[in-house]
Amino acid sequence: MSKWTDEDIPPLEGQTVVVTGANSGIGFEATRMFAHRGATVVMACRSTDRGTEAKQEILADDPDADLHVGECDLADLDSIRAFVEELREDVDGIDVLCNNAGVMAIPRRETADGFEMQFGVNHLGHFALTGQVLDLLQASEGETRVVTQSSGLHESGEIDFSDLQGERSYDKWGAYGQSKLANVLFAYELQRRLDAAGIDDVTSVACHPGYADTNLQRRGPEQSGSTVRLYAMKVANAVLAQSAESGALPMVYAAVADAVDGGSYVGPGGFMNMRGAPEPQRSSDRSYDESTARRLWEVSEELTGVTVESLAAATQA
Repeated sequence: MSKWTDEDIPPLEGQTVVVTGANSGIGFEATRMFAHRGATVVMACRSTDRGTEAKQEILADDPDADLHVGECDLADLDSIRAFVEELREDVDGIDVLCNNAGVMAIPRRETADGFEMQFGVNHLGHFALTGQVLDLLQASEGETRVVTQSSGLHESGEIDFSDLQGERSYDKWGAYGQSKLANVLFAYELQRRLDAAGIDDVTSVACHPGYADTNLQRRGPEQSGSTVRLYAMKVANAVLAQSAESGALPMVYAAVADAVDGGSYVGPGGFMNMRGAPEPQRSSDRSYDESTARRLWEVSEELTGVTVESLAAATQA
């Protein structure tokens, strides 16, 4: 069987794709790939200035790309709501939502709503966004997909319901692992709830990029002021990492490949799943714990104030 590459992306004319964190790294490369195949891409970015710069960079190579920049700060529930309101004015439906943006291994900080930043941005922000656009996904013709970006480091993660926000004890890598495990638990629980509600035209998939050379790894050392760790990260990226373009392929594959089923987990199939062509894989044993996933969903609803009535009714039936 041949390896899946960007040449295998099907024509996407007439489709609308929303990508969070579209201005850099994996989000930027995925945006470029989607647009090159004819999709209209909504670039959901915390900074519209950086989003516009990224848009212009893509247009320089592909003048026909249909790109729209929207402000969406996943660390602020009000910003997410405002983004969704603006999105509703511009589109009638969404074909793919890529929950891609994230932060990694940063010193403890809080979002505008008081959540620990990694859990708040990586999981709760995307939970809130997905819940508010589910009807737009249902409004598009044919199958639509929610693709949630996780990490291989979700395997080390545990959901600590007694201290979700790391207020009593905080370890930056532990918090990152928790947030990335939450991503997979959310993706699987969303699929279960869609199935229970009889919503068969929306599919939820989780993915991870392997080890990709992006700005994500540098932000933690930069915010900590550690030049030693920053240098070590740059060396590791140069030696071990695949390009951001290659790292984007699992998310794009999860978004458009026919071989992907709901509740799948996609990642690179090469050395230690850190690089290589995308393929369906198995995630950690913890990620398949349905009781943890249900509890996480319920807690996420309480924290964000976002409830999808159609899904809630299905689980109570």
